[in-house]
Amino acid sequence: MDRRQHRRAGRTVVAVGIMIGLGAGATGCSGLGAAAEGVSGAGGDPVVTLHRAADILRVAGTSKATTSMEMATGGTRVTIRGKGVYDYRHLIGRLTVVLPEDPAGTSEHRPITELLAPGALFMKNRGAGVPADKWVRVETASLSDGNLVTGGATDPYAAAEVLRGTRTASYVGETEVAGTPVRHYRGTADLTSAASSASADNKAALRAAAKGFATAEVPFDAYLDEQGRIRKLRQRFSFVNGREKTAVAVASTTLLYDFGAPVDVRLPRPQDIYAGRIAEGEGRNGGGNPAAH
Repeated sequence: MDRRQHRRAGRTVVAVGIMIGLGAGATGCSGLGAAAEGVSGAGGDPVVTLHRAADILRVAGTSKATTSMEMATGGTRVTIRGKGVYDYRHLIGRLTVVLPEDPAGTSEHRPITELLAPGALFMKNRGAGVPADKWVRVETASLSDGNLVTGGATDPYAAAEVLRGTRTASYVGETEVAGTPVRHYRGTADLTSAASSASADNKAALRAAAKGFATAEVPFDAYLDEQGRIRKLRQRFSFVNGREKTAVAVASTTLLYDFGAPVDVRLPRPQDIYAGRIAEGEGRNGGGNPAAH
């Protein structure tokens, strides 16, 4: 790939992975004590096991997380990576998201700090004319993807809540993730069904995603430890490039580890949030589908 192609790919990453739809206009928490009991193994019902996965994360409390988001479009494949911490009881987290390097091996963009909170995504080092000391705030329910791919990383708890919509699943077998024994499940979840069963904080966002993606079906591979906690979750989303009307495939992988890790996330003060206009041509196309960039 020459420099021109790579820069085009980089702009696509920013447009699609980071800013898709920016500026566009609970039963899940019940029974937490029972959720951690009777985790299904090879002999249990995989669908029931996966429906409980989000509840078991609430029991776990907190963890560290790493994320990877791969996007394929126009013959180009790019990857955005993130790393941080998440509190599943308060649904708040912090990720540092790193965009792909340029051909010389240096980053064209500063790492983006993202704060995940109920109903909102905060981003710092957003670029596009936003002052370096300011945050951009986005209402997740206003995003066409419900913030499953917008930030270049899927909110760990939202990813788990997608599993509430599991329609079909099979037990693949035992394996390991980062040295931890896990049970591997493969299946398909439906975003509309997930939204109906999700916690109040994610219901609207998942409902938006069900309407905004090319299909509401989400194929996945989930790896659960002996306590039923998600250790690895790979989900595949598809949406339509608004200008060229072509399908864009996005694969989101989330790794969860070090459960019980301390999480101290402080949301920005109102005066620290940018209220100005996001520059055109910097990963946004004025409200249409940013994949066109």
